[in-house]
Amino acid sequence: MRFDSGMTDEVYQEQILPHVSRTFALTIPQLPPGLRTAVTSAYLLCRIADTIEDEPALSAAETFAFLQRFTAVVYGREEAALLARELEPRLSDRTLPAERDLVRNMERVVRMTAGLHEQQRAAIHRCIEVMCYGMHHFQSTASLRGLPLSSDLDSYCYYVAGVVGEMLTELFCGHSPRIAQRRAALHGLAVSFAQGLQMTNILKDVWEDRRRGACWLPHEVFNRHGIELAQLSPERYDAGFRGGVRELIGVAHAHLRNALSFTLLIPGEEAGIRRFCLWAIGLAVLTLRNIERTPQFTAGSQVKVSRAAVGMTRMLTSLAVRSDRILLRLFERAARGLPLAAPSAVRQPARPAMLAAHTPDPAVTEYSRRRLRSQLEGSSGRSNGSSVP
Repeated sequence: MRFDSGMTDEVYQEQILPHVSRTFALTIPQLPPGLRTAVTSAYLLCRIADTIEDEPALSAAETFAFLQRFTAVVYGREEAALLARELEPRLSDRTLPAERDLVRNMERVVRMTAGLHEQQRAAIHRCIEVMCYGMHHFQSTASLRGLPLSSDLDSYCYYVAGVVGEMLTELFCGHSPRIAQRRAALHGLAVSFAQGLQMTNILKDVWEDRRRGACWLPHEVFNRHGIELAQLSPERYDAGFRGGVRELIGVAHAHLRNALSFTLLIPGEEAGIRRFCLWAIGLAVLTLRNIERTPQFTAGSQVKVSRAAVGMTRMLTSLAVRSDRILLRLFERAARGLPLAAPSAVRQPARPAMLAAHTPDPAVTEYSRRRLRSQLEGSSGRSNGSSVP
């Protein structure tokens, strides 16, 4: 997959987006133009980081070094073209053609990001740095035994999604003075909003993740239901597994209620931003319903929201986009029958102290670069997350 090299960077972003995310290809175009460009750039940068982290041909050390260098590229401290030339040949056939093309053209996305307003750049830079650090921390210790505690699941969701919620909040506030007046309230809900979406994806993709050697379910939850996650198999259904899944559906449901509260803080005249949020929330709620109704599913495709349901969600939320009362009623109807966790189960993850500094240490970046280059020959590949230290 190669796009016309003569197209502008902005056109490239618009054309590559639907090839790497069908969901965001639907929701991002709803945003106002200036905000749309910033969110598209941010998403594509996150996608490049995710492609690096998911590449099985790279050892854990190589992955970390590439992620460190990518962070430096986003900050403008290393050339994007140089990193792309070194990274692309290392990508295996497991990387989708569109993702490979995105890596090849990362310079375009970085240029688009560099042209944004200072506040937008700062929000995106922080998001990429925190995500690259935390995502690799969890991926390097992933195993089929799952995460030990529910608090570990909260932390994982923060690194791969919550930090995106914080970034979007800053982008929304920078777009509108009226939204900025509610910055504190929005930030209080942003991480929970993102965790609701991420937990929905974790539950939907549980069997696909296991085939890759990873499990993001918390052991403590399933242990209460008599389930040992290391022995979990789609061929051996256990009612205890459904009990654990229902418990997590309840937590995700509670987070999605916070997501709706977040959205209703956005003024009604910002209909595009509201649609951006509402479509994601609606599809997540419907996915949770499918998971609840299909406890013996063995693939995410079996609980995927139908095209008809997607269309109906878009239509109804668009018609009611300015009415808080109707949107609340639509949510209650969609979520009817879903388990709901107690408020105490909806926690904010603790931020590690290292996240206080949002600028990468140039010395660490240089160390990572040297370490990577020393390992480019004779790499044995990563362990696919099958062991923990």
